[in-house]
Amino acid sequence: MSSLPARLCAAFAFVIAAALAAAATAGAEPIVSGGATSLPQYSGAAATANPIPNPTKPEHNPFMAKDPNSNIHNDSWMTDSYNRPGPLGDNPTVSSYGYPSSLCGSLAFDSKGRIITVCPSIPFAPQARIIDPDTLAPISTFDLPTATNPPGTKEFQNFAGGGYFFLDDEDRIWVATRTDHIYVLGQGADGNTLTLEKDYDLTSALDASTERITSALPDYDGLIWFVSKANGKVGTLDPKTGDIKYVQLDEEIENSFSVASDGVYIVSDKRMYRFKANKKNKPRIVWQKGYPNSGIVKPSQVDAGSGTTPTIMEDGYSAITDNADPMNIVVYRNKKNLKKGEKRIVCKVPVFNKGTSATENSLIGTKRSLIVENNYGYQDPFGPDAGALTEAGFARVDVKKNGKGCKKKWTNTEVRSPTVVPKLSTKTGLIYTYSRPEDPLGDQGYFFTAIDYRTGKTAWMKYTGSGLTYNNNYAGLALGPNGDAYLGVIGGLLRLSDG
Repeated sequence: MSSLPARLCAAFAFVIAAALAAAATAGAEPIVSGGATSLPQYSGAAATANPIPNPTKPEHNPFMAKDPNSNIHNDSWMTDSYNRPGPLGDNPTVSSYGYPSSLCGSLAFDSKGRIITVCPSIPFAPQARIIDPDTLAPISTFDLPTATNPPGTKEFQNFAGGGYFFLDDEDRIWVATRTDHIYVLGQGADGNTLTLEKDYDLTSALDASTERITSALPDYDGLIWFVSKANGKVGTLDPKTGDIKYVQLDEEIENSFSVASDGVYIVSDKRMYRFKANKKNKPRIVWQKGYPNSGIVKPSQVDAGSGTTPTIMEDGYSAITDNADPMNIVVYRNKKNLKKGEKRIVCKVPVFNKGTSATENSLIGTKRSLIVENNYGYQDPFGPDAGALTEAGFARVDVKKNGKGCKKKWTNTEVRSPTVVPKLSTKTGLIYTYSRPEDPLGDQGYFFTAIDYRTGKTAWMKYTGSGLTYNNNYAGLALGPNGDAYLGVIGGLLRLSDG
């Protein structure tokens, strides 16, 4: 394990001490709050479900768990949309479970409705977990290997070793380790015990001193694709033979990627790509296209490039955000051969204001709509500027029906969501996020927040807690099969339920 700054160790000493103190007094081990907000505990009003008609239904990837349960972005199109309900804000309650070793950034659900997660926590080794969705208590855990971080790694933005994983159609976890292996974890003979079933060694294709696997996902033929952050390696693993093939882009890939039946969509810090495997399983570029880039690593960003995993849409489109100033939503045509007069880029729509726009989270996509969140201003939660407020902002952009450009539908300038991966329920018509509004007394309070998909207006906000332990630090929100919302935070796991 790499050495940690004294301030980081001190911060986590506080988290562990708080969690252990809570455990000594309460069986459920709730997360201890580091403050008390002066804002209302609940604001707004319960929403009435307003389903979105004919929402996008991504092609199901046969090698992943049933949509929308397979990964942090719900499906292989990475839509971040659920065709099931979430809380309406009707007398909502928040419960929590304190984990000394968190943060559980990606949440998925197995065929029994249980939470499946991998927690690439600071400063501990990553850990895979099966969690009871009602009590939030662990059912089983599995410690993953760790390794010294590559030079220049910012610990609070280190997503290697489980920041991205996927659940397959047999409830098995496929996770890239910090040692450049891919582990396959099953649930054991009793269905309740995480067990290592397979271990694929990718070190022959990766430099252990500098390269870590950002994400690994199957294509529709069962070939496992992987990407590295440093040097931009794009590779395939044949899980039947263990054979590995790869190409090197000499660019940085810090996001996950999306997969459709027509290929694999990857964004680097320079370009958007569509890949396919050739007959020998080697990745080949179908098309590539650059995007506007200011060259600036904006506050909240991992690098000077797009902060989004590509989102695949209906009617042959895909989308990212670029790194212009102000940032744009960029929509591409997916097909290989364009008609005469067609361009690869459908539109570039600026969102938020110059000097204050950035995102490190995937776009929400359904039908022809895209939702983007502003993360500009987020700082290291263990650093001297940890209390800095982020810029407010959500926006919706729609591709026009005729495919000739896009239109901004609304912008919400109230909600400040520092880093959460937001989600949409097409059954309630609400966008779910996690916000930190400005408190006149300076408290760093966090709130589950709902935004109306159609109007962009804030529907309601529910207080969860304050301070470091309630900071989600890039973790993704998830809506469970039971209709509750879940989120990993530095101090443990949160659950939001209607009363």
